Amino acid sequence: MRKITNFLYLLIAILWLNSMTVEAQKFELQSPNKEIKVTIDIKDSIFYSVLYNNELLLKNCYLQLGLLNQTLGLKPKLAGKTASQINETIRPEIAIKNAVIENKCNVLLLKFKNDYSVEFRAYNDGIAYRFITNKKGDISVVKEDFAINFPDNYLSHLQQTSSFRSSYEQSYTHVNTADFYKENLKMASLPVLLDTKKQYKILISEADLYDYPCMFMKGTSNNGMISIFPQCPLEFGEDGDRSLKITKEANYIAKTKGQRTFPWRVFVITKDDKQIIENQLVYKLSTPCKLTQINWIKPGQVTWEWWHDAALYGVDFKSGYNLDSYKYYIDFASKFGIPYIIMDEGWAKSTTDPYTPNPTIDLFQLIQYGKDKNVKIVLWLTWLTVEKNFDLFKKFSEWGIAGVKIDFMDRSDQWMVNFYERVAKEAAKYNMFVDFHGAFKPAGLERAYPNVLSYEGVLGMEQGGNCKPDNSVFLPFIRNAVGPMDYTPGSMNSAQPEDCRGTRTNPMGVGTRAYQMALYIAFETGLQMLADNPFYYYRERECTDFITSVPVIWDETKALYAVAGECLVVAKRKGDKWFIGAMANGKEKERTVEVDLSFLQDGKQYQVTAFEDGVNAGRQAMDYRKKEFTAVKGDKIKIRMVRNGGWAAFLK
Repeated sequence: MRKITNFLYLLIAILWLNSMTVEAQKFELQSPNKEIKVTIDIKDSIFYSVLYNNELLLKNCYLQLGLLNQTLGLKPKLAGKTASQINETIRPEIAIKNAVIENKCNVLLLKFKNDYSVEFRAYNDGIAYRFITNKKGDISVVKEDFAINFPDNYLSHLQQTSSFRSSYEQSYTHVNTADFYKENLKMASLPVLLDTKKQYKILISEADLYDYPCMFMKGTSNNGMISIFPQCPLEFGEDGDRSLKITKEANYIAKTKGQRTFPWRVFVITKDDKQIIENQLVYKLSTPCKLTQINWIKPGQVTWEWWHDAALYGVDFKSGYNLDSYKYYIDFASKFGIPYIIMDEGWAKSTTDPYTPNPTIDLFQLIQYGKDKNVKIVLWLTWLTVEKNFDLFKKFSEWGIAGVKIDFMDRSDQWMVNFYERVAKEAAKYNMFVDFHGAFKPAGLERAYPNVLSYEGVLGMEQGGNCKPDNSVFLPFIRNAVGPMDYTPGSMNSAQPEDCRGTRTNPMGVGTRAYQMALYIAFETGLQMLADNPFYYYRERECTDFITSVPVIWDETKALYAVAGECLVVAKRKGDKWFIGAMANGKEKERTVEVDLSFLQDGKQYQVTAFEDGVNAGRQAMDYRKKEFTAVKGDKIKIRMVRNGGWAAFLK
């Protein structure tokens, strides 16, 4: 009997120990304010769920990293865990949104056998995780599973593409998550915005992307999404003067170092759409600045001749891509304090030769002419020309060129992601900044190399009548919410959608005049373009004076009102001056938003100069009214906008 009793005690003890082991495989990580919670359950895979105020937002998601000979995260064996906190202040070298960023989060590092870890972080406005490997030599990653599942049928706002070769300029589609898998020929590039149809929004993107391809998303049949990546290219063939054709791909998505951190998988999670506008999660999670000297990096505005095909008029010379026209652009920039002009396609004799200017342009005379007027030149290039002539950064620096606009990458595989970093590093070596067009979204490179001032990767105004406020009002909540965005605003020929009849030489912008002016405040970039013909800027002098007074870097950003895809009002401070920009879609004929000026300084009276939609702007989009009044802290003002309208103000 005693032997049986002892056996029962032993059996109970073993079962109890096993239950404790199972229990030890469950972890919980909370945000500092305890509103966001991640529960992690280690079973045959690493599962996690996300809750906000105990409401389930993501359920039974899992993560795996497939190597050639093993899958990290499959049948994981926990080897240890470490909990910690981060509480620091970041002062960005280039303050696109805020001069001071508070970086505060709780961290859980889970270490597993087979030399890998998974790190989770929980912030007050989101969560993130990443793989970390500690393996010898190189490793080949054949796949990565970023698999998320939704407890309800959410509404997803997606930029869909049918190919990994993409300019990332598609308009957003709006698909229920339960139906996304039916888009079987398409996938979504990041960022992706999810609306729970209740109170919460979830913005998905990635950060600290190096030596690894960009992630795309596809729908699953069980109301979820899973990652998909471009394969690593091995061989290329000719494909015109600005691209290469991939003729052979590897059986892996990345071949990389065995000891490394992998890109962060980022979720901005908010209960108020204003938090999406104000978030800087991608920046916080990315590698700090690698440059020792940054005082030469000068963000600013820039004129752009390509949108209107350099078709100047009201001048006494023949306009085009020639010496006299570019002198005219320099004169215009100098008059309004614009530090740069872009010389786009046409400045060089050939798109493949970056060293021989077009004979109609005396480039070196223009460089000196601009120097005398405190205006520097930015040159456009195809990425293929840059790749074949990588010493051009040294040569351009010797010439006195301030920066380069590099175009038509249209890919985001590992090779191309590495190209971006090589360009940023080489350009910085010669004190030159970079603007990437035909580009994927920002994912942290701009923090490590702050000479990367902007990226396109957006359906911007160069798309003419296809660029409508109904799409653009989503941009501060999706594309611009992860980093700088080169949208190319500034149309003085404004039109409602049904009246947009732009041509190559006389383009038009959809949206009211006040809307166009507000974009300079609402949209964030280190290199903000004035895309229209200087003739119109001279003609619309009071609008131009306002636009060119708007900074491109800021001390503080506050969202005052925000409904994703419908309307937003944002206030930004530079020194003791505030700017307010508002934009609305075309769904309502007119709307009025009341905003509180409680963010103003105590005891100060502010002179407000505002540009609002005119009484007829709902039909004649160029109708606007300029108003001046005074305001103090705590005042409430009403902002009226017509369809596709806006409001812009300067407070001093």
